[in-house]
Amino acid sequence: MPLSERKLIDRIRQVSGEGARLGHGIGDDCAVVDLPNGHEALVTTDFSLEGIHFRREWHTPDSVGHRCLARGLSDIAAMGGEPHAAFLSLALPRKLPQRWVDQFFAGFLKLAKSYGVQLAGGDIAESPTGILADIVVLGSVPKRKAVLRSGAHVGDFLYVTGTLGDSVATLELLRAGKRPGTASHQRHFYPDPRLKVGGYLREKKLASAMIDTSDGLSVDLQHICDESGVGAVVYAGSLPRLPGPDGLKLALHGGEDYELLFTAAQRVKVPTAIAGVGVTRIGEIVSERDVRVAGADGRMQRLKQAGWEHFGLKIRQISAGEIQ
Repeated sequence: MPLSERKLIDRIRQVSGEGARLGHGIGDDCAVVDLPNGHEALVTTDFSLEGIHFRREWHTPDSVGHRCLARGLSDIAAMGGEPHAAFLSLALPRKLPQRWVDQFFAGFLKLAKSYGVQLAGGDIAESPTGILADIVVLGSVPKRKAVLRSGAHVGDFLYVTGTLGDSVATLELLRAGKRPGTASHQRHFYPDPRLKVGGYLREKKLASAMIDTSDGLSVDLQHICDESGVGAVVYAGSLPRLPGPDGLKLALHGGEDYELLFTAAQRVKVPTAIAGVGVTRIGEIVSERDVRVAGADGRMQRLKQAGWEHFGLKIRQISAGEIQ
């Protein structure tokens, strides 16, 4: 079973170290966090729930910790921001081994250290059933410089980083009882939030709107379109995806890739790689208020939202003329 609350807090405090940018971290009722002059705060929160976002028989404890923090860091990246501090609330079952908790924090803190993020506080409670982890990440961005979902304009080009569909493809293998082992499969267990890319796009004033692909392209692109009051056309042949007959479907509807989906004005020169991550132009923003997919033959089909939900794709019927 886990250590008592007080002992566990002391243990976490010892392994997390002290944050150079924090006025005061763990040990008081609140953390005191300094933000750079001329910056605004970014605050995001995400749940990681056992049986929903991870399964202990599939995900190692350090992977669960890594993924928990990566969810929040990816949100900061999507705003073009810089993370500073994380706050973690954990609800743990009484019979959970302390070794599992230690390895969870090892994965969490390894990712935090790589991006200069301090674990500044949180809460611990006993769960009557599974593990629940709620992450809050505090970041910052220069005043009025955050890249929002609402900035896309008609005529902008649409871009995505990395490749799409890897995470859900890995889950399909797990559901089939197979153990993934390739480098692409590791992206599911240890996703890398695109903080350097997001910061570059904001600093160079390249992106007009941006979001991370946590829920799948078909869902996340619709968010940009709704907030910006526009529509979009996606070029099916340009999507960076896995080979095979299901590659297009996974790229359109898979989630938890934590890539960045963004728009940029046509006059802007967007690099084909940023911070070692590939960038692909996959479409354009249009005035018609729907999202369509253009095939290699030029034929248009409506893209219906069918993104990420639990451990796979939403099971739904998609009518003729709609990409599924």
